[in-house]
Amino acid sequence: MAFLYKADPARGAIWAQRFAERAPRLPFRIWPEHGDASEVRYLAAWEPPEDLARTLPNLEVLFSVGAGIDQFDLSTIPSHIPVVRMIEPGIVEGMIEYVTHAVLTLHRDFLDYAHRQQARRWQALPVRAASTCRVGVLGLGMLGTAVLERLNVFGYACAGWSRSPHRIEGVRCYAGADELDPFLARTDVLVCLLPLTPATEGMLDARLLRKLPPGASLVQTGRGAHLAQDDLLALLDEGHLRYALLDVTTPEPLPIGHPLWQHPRVRITPHIASATRPETAVDAVLENLKRHAAGERMIGEVDRERGY
Repeated sequence: MAFLYKADPARGAIWAQRFAERAPRLPFRIWPEHGDASEVRYLAAWEPPEDLARTLPNLEVLFSVGAGIDQFDLSTIPSHIPVVRMIEPGIVEGMIEYVTHAVLTLHRDFLDYAHRQQARRWQALPVRAASTCRVGVLGLGMLGTAVLERLNVFGYACAGWSRSPHRIEGVRCYAGADELDPFLARTDVLVCLLPLTPATEGMLDARLLRKLPPGASLVQTGRGAHLAQDDLLALLDEGHLRYALLDVTTPEPLPIGHPLWQHPRVRITPHIASATRPETAVDAVLENLKRHAAGERMIGEVDRERGY
């Protein structure tokens, strides 16, 4: 019985050290040095090897090293193998930090001040109370819920939307297709934390974004394929949207000549909003291995019908 890691090798070295400390009896291997493939029972990967059933014939669990699994082609993964998303404190903390910074940047007009600095203009803008800034989060999973709980502490008017009903203290929660439009209409800063599925691909298009109030802004920390980038550019140019802060794009990176790079109303970061922290990720995986051995459902186990 062995555990195989197939992702960034530098992070893999930290995983190996942590496994040696926490689970010394479980052999740990780093791809492509997988040894006897028939011994591999567990795989942690960003992208699994091709022909998974043949390459690792006795695999019992596939772990994603990231919070999402949209990089997996579930049709190629045998149905008896559970697929598990990464749920660990490092991912949550990183996303809270990124989105909080983004919301504060928009609420306190820091991008406007950056433009004024470039123009050498010393000009103050009115300071608005956080309660007047209506933040809305698309997606109320682990990350969306944690982000809203933290933003609520700052006094923002917080709301969230998801397919199914949720309850979060101090947050107005909307659910289902019938409540999407009212959610958008009350949102000044829209944060996308949806999983990428066939139902959400291209969801952030002109039809949806135009339902935000004039002057609203977008914080895109989901996946690049959620966003219709040409629609975003058009809405920014016509003034319906104020700013867009993008941590994900399609493709990644954008081509050198893409207009998003130099648009004055767009800020781009290279998919760094949040990342798995190896130390805490290993702890999360080992906890799930205990659950798997006990026949319990693992934390982050994917519902294949929903795609997340």
